[in-house]
Amino acid sequence: MQVSRERNAGLGLALVSAVAFGGSGVAAKPLIEAGFDPLHVVWLRVTGAALVMLPVAWRHRALLVRRPALLLGFGLLAVAGVQAFYFAALSRIPVGVALLIEYLAPALVLLWVRFVRRRPVTRAAAVGVVLAVGGLACVVEVWAGLGFDPVGVLLALGAACCQVGYFVLSDPDGDGEDVADPLGVIAYGLIIGSVVLTAVARPWRMDWSLLGGSAVMDGSRVAVWLLLGWIVLIATVLAYVTGVISVRRLSPQVAGVVACLEAVIATVLAWVLLREHLSAPQILGGVVVLIGAFIAQSSTPKAPPAGPVAGGGTGAGAGGVGVGGVGAGAPAGEGVGDGDPSPVPAGPAGQ
Repeated sequence: MQVSRERNAGLGLALVSAVAFGGSGVAAKPLIEAGFDPLHVVWLRVTGAALVMLPVAWRHRALLVRRPALLLGFGLLAVAGVQAFYFAALSRIPVGVALLIEYLAPALVLLWVRFVRRRPVTRAAAVGVVLAVGGLACVVEVWAGLGFDPVGVLLALGAACCQVGYFVLSDPDGDGEDVADPLGVIAYGLIIGSVVLTAVARPWRMDWSLLGGSAVMDGSRVAVWLLLGWIVLIATVLAYVTGVISVRRLSPQVAGVVACLEAVIATVLAWVLLREHLSAPQILGGVVVLIGAFIAQSSTPKAPPAGPVAGGGTGAGAGGVGVGGVGAGAPAGEGVGDGDPSPVPAGPAGQ
């Protein structure tokens, strides 16, 4: 009964995280169309979230001494890594192809669990991954741009590996008795990610006057600060917190497959709020992803950790903002390419 409650709570949190990450694109695309550089939107997103989490970081400052490697890994992989690799991949391969490769992360998580941690992987989780990846191929309409560049593919795989880091580092299993509080890990991960992205995005070149203006969303003007508030508070802070906790209550492999729903949610929200066209294959792909996520979550969850799960604190995902579009991921949010119905991950998943 306790395990069932843990699983149901974890699934609920994973869905909240997917919706939060997936909703970043509909807020970020109007900002890009208003004149913001995509990298600057990413920097504002991560830095704003880091500032919000500063009080939490201070409260958990002991983690700097207890778990410095975990904090550094989360910041470099789950926050900055997914987005940096994804941006680089977008400069060489189509958006849909890059997104599909990044969302191979759930399959890579299964390989990690099976061959690195040497644990059995349930058939349901494996089937769910296969269906989810196949459905994503339809959602992003990967056949619309099959121009492969070896370097671009490797960069996209780098984003996928960083998203794996988001799910693996979010799982307390293997921490032993020294389980780090998830809120502290997220807070310091965002701070470290912000520092790294500052060097990449060079925000001092941004047109700061745009922050006082407005952007157009579906024909209506919306204040820039309101859109940024959504991206920072909902699509980043809430998304990461609920995502990390869901991994702790489920397992990296199951949470990874549920995270594939981010691409579906991003596409649907873009259809409703941005009037993006949704084709029949995308609708079919979304249904297949849902089926895959349902099958994966039916797999037997891991036993809960011996210590209590921190109740206050969750890939890519990271999410990130792509050139001409914005996304998630893990630990990337999701977004929609300019003039392209294909979603672009924000986190850990593209984060």
